[in-house]
Amino acid sequence: MAKAIRAKVEESVHEMFKSEEGLRKIVESVVQVALNTEIERHLQAQRYQRTDSRRGYRNGYKRRRLKTRVGELELKLPQSRDTDFHTQLFGRYQRYEGALLTTIAEMYVQGVSTRRVATIMEKLGGFEISATTVSNVAQQLDEQLEQFRSRRLDKDFPYLIIDARYEKIRVNGNVISQAVLVTAGINSAGEREILDWRVANSESEATWDDVFLTLVMRGFRGLQVVISDAHSGIQAALRRRFQGVTWQRCRVHFIRELLKCIHWKDFAHAARDLKMLMKVENAEAARHTGAEIADKWASRYPQFSQRLEAGIEDCFSQAVVPQHHHRLVSTNMIERIMRTLKQRTRVIGIFPSRESCHRICGAVLWELHEDWRLETPYLRIAN
Repeated sequence: MAKAIRAKVEESVHEMFKSEEGLRKIVESVVQVALNTEIERHLQAQRYQRTDSRRGYRNGYKRRRLKTRVGELELKLPQSRDTDFHTQLFGRYQRYEGALLTTIAEMYVQGVSTRRVATIMEKLGGFEISATTVSNVAQQLDEQLEQFRSRRLDKDFPYLIIDARYEKIRVNGNVISQAVLVTAGINSAGEREILDWRVANSESEATWDDVFLTLVMRGFRGLQVVISDAHSGIQAALRRRFQGVTWQRCRVHFIRELLKCIHWKDFAHAARDLKMLMKVENAEAARHTGAEIADKWASRYPQFSQRLEAGIEDCFSQAVVPQHHHRLVSTNMIERIMRTLKQRTRVIGIFPSRESCHRICGAVLWELHEDWRLETPYLRIAN
């Protein structure tokens, strides 16, 4: 009898795995168990269990559907009384799905046929999708991104790192270049955060002034050093909104600007000189070394020497804590952000609107921000 029962069970399980419906039921059952376990951990008590550590009580269920690669799951989301319970199972999944569906929406705009989009979605997601669904998901993603971009900044942010990249966007029937301004910060715990991003006509004083004003209105405080390139609009806006804050010129940008003055035959030699200069941490020694390099190249590249002597002082801020120099003397952190954005946006080529550019860049930055939260602090900042 026992063998017959076991054989029947094995046969049933085998049949379930063979059919898509059976696999969907298995996944649905596993996810439901995970939800029930999650509410028990949140309340610190199992169903009907009496314990002093209990944080609240169950309050029934809420029906919830979740589309997955094995089909649509019918789930019962546990509710709690006296405490706020929010499952962690759906949030990140939905953001990935949202970014994927938004990309599908851009495919429609770019002229990809509905049939082909449906085929791609069926292969990637395991389910069909309509244009209305895409529009609704894009709207939901926009709302979530705006909540993230407008969140309160309750910690001190001693370091602010800013930069911009340019994207091709269709505006009023014309393809024009638009600036994507990205602002990142390092808080008092040494953690990196994406603070703001926006699409603007250019890197003007007005656009950066609006960025800084928005940060202040969200509670931004404790700023000591700003790291950026030498764009005049950035510096003018900083003087207006953050008087007394030290500006640190990005050494990487500075080297690039200087090397534009050098003929390709001398490029490698001049680059070695500049890299040696940027390894100097003492400001006085840097000025001395910089003067020697300027004299060395003055006869062949006078413009190079003039720019070097004029800008070297800005690259050696005394406000940067010595142990943070290796990570803050350049915008390498935000340069990696820009490379990540480029990898995503070059697939699109020309954005159909400013809103689509803002959405795609925001989704990429949000995911990057969450990845940072899982990492160890970027800097060790003494309390």
